[in-house]
Amino acid sequence: MLKRIVPALMLGLALCSFSHAEDKEGFQPLFNGKNLEGFTKHGGKATYAIEGDEIVGTSTLNTPNTFLCTDKEYGDFILEVDFKVDPKLNSGIQIRSQVFAEDKEIEVGDGKTKKMSKDRVHGYQVEIDPSARAWSGGIYDEARRGWLNNLKDNPEAQKAFKQDDWNHYRIECRGDSIKTWINGVPAADLKDGLTSKGLIALQVHGIGNDKSKDGTQVRWKNIMIKELD
Repeated sequence: MLKRIVPALMLGLALCSFSHAEDKEGFQPLFNGKNLEGFTKHGGKATYAIEGDEIVGTSTLNTPNTFLCTDKEYGDFILEVDFKVDPKLNSGIQIRSQVFAEDKEIEVGDGKTKKMSKDRVHGYQVEIDPSARAWSGGIYDEARRGWLNNLKDNPEAQKAFKQDDWNHYRIECRGDSIKTWINGVPAADLKDGLTSKGLIALQVHGIGNDKSKDGTQVRWKNIMIKELD
């Protein structure tokens, strides 16, 4: 019996290893590890800096949400990223998002429109939420419709978030499907076709005049993307 089990186990491990290696093919770094070439800051006045292999966002008093946006737009893709956030700071990762140089009227679904101010980043956001509700990995529609898929009915994903430590996101966008995982645990599963392509951005949430949050930071590293056909 043991002789039969061991080869089967080894085959299973080999297949798992092959699948994992195959899944990693085609990924490219979104951040070159040297400078912020290919990114542009929009919105508020929070700062972004490079420390080693990390992009570090630092909150600033009395400024709105700030976003470090890719100059390139992405449609269907898989994004993998590690992040660490101060427990007092809210953050997020924008996907398929937009920003305009002038005020513009935009569609928000169901025949409705909304005036979007110039330089206001808007669109899907994968939430980074260290608060007690623990909705990290949920999908929020920044500056448009609000929450589209929170984690209030997904306790396993809520428990997967590691406070004051590094966490890992996998974000998959395929057509009208947006799915997220936090530390390997399935989080959001959204069907929404409002925006099919847009920018990716790293958010530092506004903190208003709360001096206890001044200088709090969020860090990102190992930012890898695989564009899908």
